[in-house]
Amino acid sequence: MNVSIIVAVSDNGVIGKDNQLLWRLPDDLKRFKQLTLGHPMIMGRKTFESIGKPLPGRTSIVVTRNADFSHEGVVTTHSLESAIEAARQIETDEIFIIGGGELYRQAQEIADRLYVTEVHTEIDGDTYFQIAEPALWKETERSVHEHDERHSFKFDFVNYSRKADN
Repeated sequence: MNVSIIVAVSDNGVIGKDNQLLWRLPDDLKRFKQLTLGHPMIMGRKTFESIGKPLPGRTSIVVTRNADFSHEGVVTTHSLESAIEAARQIETDEIFIIGGGELYRQAQEIADRLYVTEVHTEIDGDTYFQIAEPALWKETERSVHEHDERHSFKFDFVNYSRKADN
């Protein structure tokens, strides 16, 4: 079973501010849905709260330190390790880590794939993402998308796989 990180990040490493996404890229949302549909998604509590509800067709697993947190339709865990174990109970070939910043940092140690949307802008934010050890990853695909009437920024879809010798 593959563990995959999916993230949209600006040129200066920003992924969010005040628990919100900072851009609207319809093709990125479409890609997110296509990739994650039918697979468990692991996220931090703040990421879940920014979404507001479990997304249809996917199991939402929320990692939180808040022992009182519960929400209908989600699995609650208290560590990335227990979230991965919960996801492994579901018949699937891929688990997605969808944020936030702390889970992304932890998950890079165990991830097999990265699905990165590089948003070509520099923007102010309070949550960041960077590939911690770029030498461990091989770019396997890149798709360039120009700025247009539906997308406020140019962006690239970039897929990475962990190098086999690591």
